[in-house]
Amino acid sequence: MCQLLGMNCNTPTDMTFSFSGFAQRGGVTDHHADGWGIGFFEGNGLRHFVDHKPAAESPIADLIRRYPIQSQNAIAHIRKATQGEVGLQNCHPFVRELWGRYWMFAHNGDLKSYAPRLHGAFKAVGTTDSEQAFCWLLQEMAKSHASLPSIEELSLTLRELVPQITRQGTFNFLLSNGDALWAHSSTHLHYLERKYPFNLATLADEDMQIDFSTQTTPTDRVSLVVTQPLTKDEPWIAFQPGELKVFKDGQVYC
Repeated sequence: MCQLLGMNCNTPTDMTFSFSGFAQRGGVTDHHADGWGIGFFEGNGLRHFVDHKPAAESPIADLIRRYPIQSQNAIAHIRKATQGEVGLQNCHPFVRELWGRYWMFAHNGDLKSYAPRLHGAFKAVGTTDSEQAFCWLLQEMAKSHASLPSIEELSLTLRELVPQITRQGTFNFLLSNGDALWAHSSTHLHYLERKYPFNLATLADEDMQIDFSTQTTPTDRVSLVVTQPLTKDEPWIAFQPGELKVFKDGQVYC
């Protein structure tokens, strides 16, 4: 199945170090070679890149590794196709508008025979179960709230909606609107909070190490969420099956 990477920070931060290791799983250290994508929120704007080529070989992925785009919320995905052909229309993360805000979503799992009833503004462009699930979530969120709710209210709504999808199969996902990062685990998901005092970190998938104490200030906080830990020497914490966590300002929020 696919792999997920999400970042949430209290100050705009680049993800070049983490993405460098993550991209190697798209064809070098792992077999997730059916496309990839990444999105960075910047204020109310969004930079969104997808490619149907393996992340380890993609010139666009090479650009992201070298270009320190700073964001407080970012989502990346490398794809191992289970449903839908290899093509740009099926690359995550998917992006839609709701309540005048961009929403970004990426999924790892397989929802067998999943065909929710979709109507109104939310229709799938591609042929993945993932995009269908994203459209259904937005549709039901729009039914529950007339305008953008608080993070706490939306988290309660998601905790009611998500079990209706998990009955169909594996549903690990990341979701963000630029204010917070929601992460749900059916099977495998891990998170890490980087904060003062910062230490050395060594990638698991590439020969690269960084001393974050030379790159940060004492007030910086960064949370990373990933399918499998990216570094060999940091205290990653595994999600419990069925757990939904919300990250804001670089830490677990609710």
